[in-house]
Amino acid sequence: MIVDTIVYSTGFVKELKKLPNDIVKIASRKEELFRLNPLHPSLRLHALHGNLEGLWSISLNGGYRMIFEREPNGDILFISIGKHDIYKSLY
Repeated sequence: MIVDTIVYSTGFVKELKKLPNDIVKIASRKEELFRLNPLHPSLRLHALHGNLEGLWSISLNGGYRMIFEREPNGDILFISIGKHDIYKSLY
């Protein structure tokens, strides 16, 4: 997977603003790592299944995730960020 451009949904930006500063810092570091090496083991990158098929998850830490999809043009669209239960709010 090659990461050229990352864009952010409105919902992602709103969720990010509500997170504690330490989680925002972790998210920023993980995003940078994702840009440099999207398959780095510490990202724990994995495809989602079921109703969330086509989406991917990056682990920020034990409790927080970033969810994204790869757009047809190759861009990465970050959709949601938050605690593990964000999966329930997506669909």
